[in-house]
Amino acid sequence: MAAEAEVLDELHRLRARVPQLTGALAASVDGLVLAQDTPGVEPEGVAALTAAVLGVATRMTDATGRGDFRELLVRGADGYVATYAAGSSAVLTLLAQDRINVGRLHLEGRRAGTRIGELVDAAAALPREPAPKPAPKTTTKPAPTRTRTTRTPRTARATTRTPPFTTPTASPNTPTTSES
Repeated sequence: MAAEAEVLDELHRLRARVPQLTGALAASVDGLVLAQDTPGVEPEGVAALTAAVLGVATRMTDATGRGDFRELLVRGADGYVATYAAGSSAVLTLLAQDRINVGRLHLEGRRAGTRIGELVDAAAALPREPAPKPAPKTTTKPAPTRTRTTRTPRTARATTRTPPFTTPTASPNTPTTSES
């Protein structure tokens, strides 16, 4: 992705502005990590869980007639997990300490989500360079050669045949025994 470095810079700036953030992750809506700053947390797992939660949250907003998904906040015993829409194809997930000001979390999370969404959507809209065409494959196999065999005419063929069954005959040098 062309915007990966810019998205990562945005995550670093966000964490610098809000010291109570313990992690920040931008992911595609399919659960693939786009950029992450999540020390001590497995980013691929968080991105996959974010995609699963996003699916449920989107269905919830649709079923209740609340419009498009915007954000989701989960509070655990040791802090918060907040997920924000980031354009049409990405989401921003923030991990925060329990002592964070939730209003500030939302303010900064929404701003960062908007900025990351712009970066990701702009990168997706750029025309991609066509992949170089592979060189035509040349075969190194030699062309098949045909050999022509000449046939002997039927009349010229030898017709030597041996009888299929022969009975043994005594040869003149074979001694014979006689009974007396």
